[in-house]
Amino acid sequence: MSSPARDHFLRVTAARTAAAADAANPLRHATGHELMLAQLAEHKRALKQIQSIERKADAKRAMLPVYAPWIEGVLEADAGIQDEVFMTVMVWHIDVGDFPGALPLARYAIRHHLVMPDQYQRTTACLIAEEYATMTIKASEAGQPVDIEALAEVAEIVQGEDMPDEVRAKLHKALGYASLTLIDDLPPDEQQTRRRAALVNLQRALELHSKVGVKKDMERLERDIKNAVPAAAQEGSSQD
Repeated sequence: MSSPARDHFLRVTAARTAAAADAANPLRHATGHELMLAQLAEHKRALKQIQSIERKADAKRAMLPVYAPWIEGVLEADAGIQDEVFMTVMVWHIDVGDFPGALPLARYAIRHHLVMPDQYQRTTACLIAEEYATMTIKASEAGQPVDIEALAEVAEIVQGEDMPDEVRAKLHKALGYASLTLIDDLPPDEQQTRRRAALVNLQRALELHSKVGVKKDMERLERDIKNAVPAAAQEGSSQD
């Protein structure tokens, strides 16, 4: 159960432990960290009992506030100490679609070269890029709004990181799809700008991975861009 006193203890413990830690003094010696590890183990056991992915996400969403004070303390100390709790919470934020909430953790993890817990079997940059891309593509294909700014920041965060070309291609595909979100609500000139930006990203995705699945989207975009030019010119001449 959360309480102001418990939250304060976790936040302060995380900050102090991280500030004092070094390679010879790992986090496992911190009482607050032991508490968080025990809580994480309990939550993982509960999640294993849930078969539905949607219900797992709902459960994670309800669990996340428990870890907020600890995460706040880790970010405040900015010591870059490897922490299973921190990395798992970062993934859970992504899993529940909380892109803005995951971003500070992603920036921290990349900057300090933190590694994923063994069960994730991917590098940190690869996981961040692929999970953000996957969620964005799913939302775009379902006609749901996407956080373009968050996705663009993820692309910037992982720009210099090594990952499989297929994952980088998926990220560019997601950036292309995100550029087209709610495009019909924009003025014609901004629509064209978005289409061109999307086309650039889809072209890059195809260069990186020939089976990324963007060829038809590229053909449609090229057609839309071409057809929009005469219409814009005609509108301009009618106003003269």
